[in-house]
Amino acid sequence: MILAGDIGGTNTRLARSAPDAAGRLRLEDAASYASREHAGLEEIVLRFRREHPGPIAAASFGVAGPVRDGVVRTTNLPWVIEASRVAALLGLPAVGLLNDLEANAWGLPALGPEDLLILAPGSPGAGGNSAIIAAGTGLGEAGLFWDGHRHHPFATEGGHADFAPRDETEDGLLRWLRARFGRVSWERVVSGPGLVNIYTYLSERGDRPEDAVLSEAMRRGDPAAAITRAATEGRSPLAAAALELFISAYGAEAGNLALVTMATGGLYIGGGIAPRIATRLAQGGFMERFTDKGRMRPLMESIPVRVVLNDQTALLGAARHAAAGMGA
Repeated sequence: MILAGDIGGTNTRLARSAPDAAGRLRLEDAASYASREHAGLEEIVLRFRREHPGPIAAASFGVAGPVRDGVVRTTNLPWVIEASRVAALLGLPAVGLLNDLEANAWGLPALGPEDLLILAPGSPGAGGNSAIIAAGTGLGEAGLFWDGHRHHPFATEGGHADFAPRDETEDGLLRWLRARFGRVSWERVVSGPGLVNIYTYLSERGDRPEDAVLSEAMRRGDPAAAITRAATEGRSPLAAAALELFISAYGAEAGNLALVTMATGGLYIGGGIAPRIATRLAQGGFMERFTDKGRMRPLMESIPVRVVLNDQTALLGAARHAAAGMGA
C-alpha cells in the first residue's frame, strides 16, 4: 500500500493507494485536513495513520513550495518539511518529496477523457513537451519534458516570476500592487488572493459600485470564492470585471509558460479555481490572451489546451511517483 499526499496552503489531503485488477492505481481512504489548523505535515500524517492503520510500503508527497535536498519550506504555510523525518515517522528508508505541480504533472497520465475539458484542440497529433499551470492559494507551474518515448515531469517556480501588464488597466494594477507588496509576481494576480487583489484595486478605482451583500460575504467567508460566485451568478458588475481581468491574466501567463517550455504537446490548467470557472474560461478571453503572442500566434494556436476537472490529480501523481520509486 502507498501513502500519497497533496499539501497546499489551504488543505492537506492524504490517501492510500494500491493497483486495481488492471494495474491502475486507485485511491482509498482519501481525507482532507485544514493545513493551518496543524503544526506541520508530521502531525497530519500521524492523525491519518491513526484513522487508517495498516502497512505502508512507500510514500510520496506533493508540496506547495520549492523542494531542495529533500527539504521544503512551504510558500504559503509556516512549515518546514523534511523527507527524512517523515520517512522515520512512517518507518520507511525514504519517502518522495516533490513540488505540488510536479505531482500534478505525474498525475496527468492517470486521467481519462472525462477528467478534462478541452478549451482548444490544437493541431491533430500534437506532441512534445507539455506543461501545467494551476491557480489556487498560490500559482504553481510545472513542465513535462518529452524524450521521444515518455514525459518526465519537472518542477518550476514560474508563478513567482515578474508580473507583466498588457494594457492601461493592468499598468494601474501593477502600480497598485507595487505600492502594497514592493515586487509583484504573477502569483499576486493569478491566484485566489490575486483575485481579491484585483477586486480591491477595481473597487478603489471607483469605476463600478461595490455590492454591500458581496462585501459582507467576503468578510464572513472565503473572499475569492465569494467574488467568483457573485460574478458567475451575475450579481455584481464589479465582481464580473474582476473575474474577467483575472481570466485574461491567467491566459497570458499560461501562454508564457507554454512558450518557455515549448509545450507543443499540450497546456493543462489545474488547481481548485479553474473547474469552478470552466464555463467562463471557455468563453474566449482566456484563449485570446493565451494565443496573443505576436509572431508566435500560429505556434500558440497549435497547442492543445485542457482544464483538469479531477481534483485528485495531485494525489494520483504522488501515488504514481511513489510507485515508480518502488519499481512498479
